[in-house]
Formats: sequence, structure tokens, C-alpha cells
Amino acid sequence: MSLEEKIAKDLVAAMKAKDDVALRGIRAIKTAIQLLKTDGSGQEITEAREVQLLQKLVKTRQESFEIFSKNGRNELAAKEQEEIDVIKKYLPAMLEGAELEAVLRKIITDTGATSAKDMGRVMGAANAQLAGKAEGRAISEIVKKLLG
Repeated sequence: MSLEEKIAKDLVAAMKAKDDVALRGIRAIKTAIQLLKTDGSGQEITEAREVQLLQKLVKTRQESFEIFSKNGRNELAAKEQEEIDVIKKYLPAMLEGAELEAVLRKIITDTGATSAKDMGRVMGAANAQLAGKAEGRAISEIVKKLLG
């Protein structure tokens, strides 16, 4: 089942349950999918593009959450966090911690990187291999630690 089909089914369920939080998050995803379908690029919406789209939605809401929290707008920050939680349900499980570090160690070994000068080469390989499986910020931090 594609993301679009799953969203349509979950939207109906959220409407029946009168779940406003889920409705906001699901409608945001549905809108983003529609925009992606009609962006004029003619590209097929693959699973990788769906994951990218969801990550972008989470990232923008995370940035808004941080801004609202910093400025004392806790009610708006709470809404952003609720939407983040709904959108994350549709993302595949992310690699973190020791599991991510093990994968990055293998990539460093495979690329022959030995110092921080090789970070660009490692990041390129890591981003290609881990697209949609780990956050870029987490990858970068661990690579810096391992090469530093």
C-alpha cells in the first residue's frame, strides 16, 4: 500500500474518531503529497521521495517547535509537537546510536577515510546509503567524532 493510500484510509478513520490532532497531521501529509504530484517535475513518487517528504515535514515542524518554545508560545509549540508525532508514525524506523555508528564505521573503512579531510567523501557515501534511514545531523556528528 502506498503512502497516499494509507493516508487516505487513516484520514477517514481520524474523521470518524473525531481526532483533531491526527486530522491536522494527516491533512498536512496529504497536502504535501498533492503538491509533490503536481510540482511539474514529472518524477514518479517513489518510496524514497515519500520518506524525504515526510522528513521535510518533520524538520519544518521541529524548527517551528523550537522557535515557539524559545518565544514562550507553548500552546503553538504543543500543536507542532503533536503534528510531529503523527507524521513520524509514517516514517520508517530510524537508525540511531550504536547501530548508526557501526554502519558509519563500515562506510569509513570502505571509503578509506583516515582524517577529517575525508569527511566530504564519507558524508557523500553515508548520505547515499542511509537516505531516509538516519537524520543527516546525526550522521554528521558521528562522522566528525569518528574522524576527529
